[in-house]
Amino acid sequence: MNKNIKLAVAGAVLALSASANAGIVIPAGEWTMDINGNVNAFAIFNKADHANTVTGGVANHKDATGEKNTQGINTGLLPSWIGFTGTTRQNDTDVSFTISIQPNASDNRVHGDDGTILNRQTFVTFGDKSWGSIKLGKDLGIFASDAILNDMTLLGVGAVGGGLGGVNAASGNATTIGGIGTGYIYAAWKGQIAYTTPNFNGFQATVGITNPNQGVANQNTTSTSTSALYQDRFGVEGKASYSFSADALTGKVWVGGATYKTKNAYSASAGAAATYYENTASVADIGANLSVGNVGITGYYYTGEGVGTTAMFLNSHSATGQKRDSDGGYGQLTYTLPTKTKIGAAYGVSRLDMASGEASSSAFVKENKRYTVGAYHPLTKHLNLVAEWNDIESKAHNGDKNESTNISLGAILFF
Repeated sequence: MNKNIKLAVAGAVLALSASANAGIVIPAGEWTMDINGNVNAFAIFNKADHANTVTGGVANHKDATGEKNTQGINTGLLPSWIGFTGTTRQNDTDVSFTISIQPNASDNRVHGDDGTILNRQTFVTFGDKSWGSIKLGKDLGIFASDAILNDMTLLGVGAVGGGLGGVNAASGNATTIGGIGTGYIYAAWKGQIAYTTPNFNGFQATVGITNPNQGVANQNTTSTSTSALYQDRFGVEGKASYSFSADALTGKVWVGGATYKTKNAYSASAGAAATYYENTASVADIGANLSVGNVGITGYYYTGEGVGTTAMFLNSHSATGQKRDSDGGYGQLTYTLPTKTKIGAAYGVSRLDMASGEASSSAFVKENKRYTVGAYHPLTKHLNLVAEWNDIESKAHNGDKNESTNISLGAILFF
């Protein structure tokens, strides 16, 4: 099984024996080919209680007609996926490549299906257990990767994300957003050159440079034209972890961080000359994942300056170039029943402060928070049935809020 898919399943501690199985393995001369992936779909029933404007909020809101109840059939947080991985050992070096694509429902966009095909992985690795490995290409970001890989909504839906791109769980949207923006910043898929150390009795570290043009355009309360993509050096991301086991207890503790140099352009009105503000954005996190018998516990926290919330650099600076502080985290508890069904409950929150000099009456998001209850049942070794309930609230600094609740039923198949 592709490394990131395997990590996603194992990290979520929800797919049971599926995490131990490779995909379709084909010997090919000096190479071993692994064809792997997943297919998932969910019926999503969503209810939105308000129709407020909360800039940067992830909770759904009523549509233009005032309708509060919407439904959709969609993939969950993890997109349907097919990956091709080739591995070989030559000249005392382990060599591997991975290419993956993530197809969506169809190209019938006029009827609500977004047919955009994603390409989230194209990378090569080489190394040896004696000195570590090097990765070159596009893959999941280093910072905050453990946060999303341990989120139980990875196998489900979590937040639908209508506040960022719509008002309901529309059929064919690329994915839902799980716990992104309600407990952690999205790790995203980044061009990178990274080095991972050997495993020293459970300790391992990764450090790398990333494509500097990561993230989304910054938003602020007064200007009409903004951008956070004028960057003149590589991003730097890293993490270190320690894995351990003792009798019935197994676990992992990790820390990580990232730093980017950003130049934000602001215009007071359309066509006006831009003013540029340059800053260094930085963020750090810490997390732990413990398993004792049938009980799983995950805790995570992050704090940053100038990195915004939900996605890297989103809402990160004021119109005068002042950095906004942000922080958040999530806690998660799961239990495996005798039927092998895993049930779980989670709470997550992401907070964004206004910068110095900004008005407290701003409609910018102050916090996004999420409550999740889920059940994940392995019908077969590879097929999991999933049911989730999620309550999402987005609150602005001016006191306005949106709240939405969704129930989702579906399945996810790994191969």
